[in-house]
Amino acid sequence: MAADVVLDLDGQQVKISHPDKVFFEERGETKLDLVEFYLAIREPLLAAMGGRPVLLQRFPEGASGKSFFQKRVPDSAPPWLQTTVVSTPNGTTSNALVIADLAHVAWAVNMGCLGFHVWPARADDPEHADELRIDLDPTPGVDFPMVQEGALVVRDVLEELGLVGWPKTTGNRGIHVYLRLEPRWDGYQVRAAAVALARELERRRPDLLTAAWWKEERGRRVFVDFNQNAPHKTVFGAWCVRARPGGQVSTPFLWDELVEGFHPDRFTMPVVKERVAEHGDPWGTMAPQSLEPLLALHERDMAAGLADAPWPPVYPKMPNEPSRVAPSRAKKPPPG
Repeated sequence: MAADVVLDLDGQQVKISHPDKVFFEERGETKLDLVEFYLAIREPLLAAMGGRPVLLQRFPEGASGKSFFQKRVPDSAPPWLQTTVVSTPNGTTSNALVIADLAHVAWAVNMGCLGFHVWPARADDPEHADELRIDLDPTPGVDFPMVQEGALVVRDVLEELGLVGWPKTTGNRGIHVYLRLEPRWDGYQVRAAAVALARELERRRPDLLTAAWWKEERGRRVFVDFNQNAPHKTVFGAWCVRARPGGQVSTPFLWDELVEGFHPDRFTMPVVKERVAEHGDPWGTMAPQSLEPLLALHERDMAAGLADAPWPPVYPKMPNEPSRVAPSRAKKPPPG
C-alpha cells in the first residue's frame, strides 16, 4: 500500500490513508482519485451541498463491499470539523457533519464515504427546508426512457405553475428534479406540496406516473416519491459519486440534454470532470422560488376531501393520514 498522503485543503491538513485503495473496480479508481475528482468539481459541488448537514454512507472496502450509514461524527474527529445537531423522526439527535468546504469532503472520503445523503435545510437555518426534491423512482418493469418521459412531464407541469425544476441523475436508474425554495416553509409544508404535485402528475399521466405509496398499487409506472420530502429525510447529493463499479455520478444536467440516448450510466467521474471543465455548472443560475403555487394545489386537494398520503412507518401517525396498512391486507367490512 502507498504511503499516506496529506493534502492542504481550505487551510486544513487532511490525511488520506491508503490513497491507492481501489474504490471503483471498473477503471481501478482509487480513494485519492475520488478526492481529486471532488477537488476538480469544487464550485458546483459546494454550491449544491455546501453548508448542509449530511448523512454518511461508508464503504470501507470500496464500492463492491458492504456499507453502513453513519449519522454521528466520531469523537476522534479533528476539532476543525463543523458539525450540527440533527434529529430523526423519533426525536433522536445526532451530531452530523456539515459540508463547510472541500476539507470536510476529503475527510469523509478518507473514511470510505461513497454516499453523501444531504439534508434539505442549511445548518444555519434548520427550521426551513429550502429544497423540494422530486424523486422519480423506477418500479419493477420501468425502463429509463419512461423515467425520462416522466421527468419531462414534471418540467412542463412546473412551468405551468411558474416554477423551474432543476434535474439531475440519481447516479443509478432514476432522476431527481429539485426546486430551490425561499427559506420560508418547514418540512411539513414542503412535503404537503410534494404530495400535491405527485397527485397532479398522476392526474396528467396516469399511464406513466403514480403517487401510490403502496407498491401493489403502482403497476408498471414511475413512482413520484413524495415522502423523500418528509422532515428529516435526506437525498443522495448532487455531484456525489455512487458506490457502483463504474463510479457513476449523480449529475445535474440541462433539460435540452434529455433526448434519446441520454443515460445516467455514462456520467462517470472522468466524463463529469470534463463536462464541468468545458461547460461549467448546469445549475449555476438556480435561484430560490416560492412554494405557494404547489401549496395552492395542496389546499385544493384538501378542500376536495382528499386525505393526506401515507407517511413512512418511522414517523408518528399524522393528522388526516389514512391507514398505513396496504390495501390487500386491510380488514374487509363484514358482508351486508
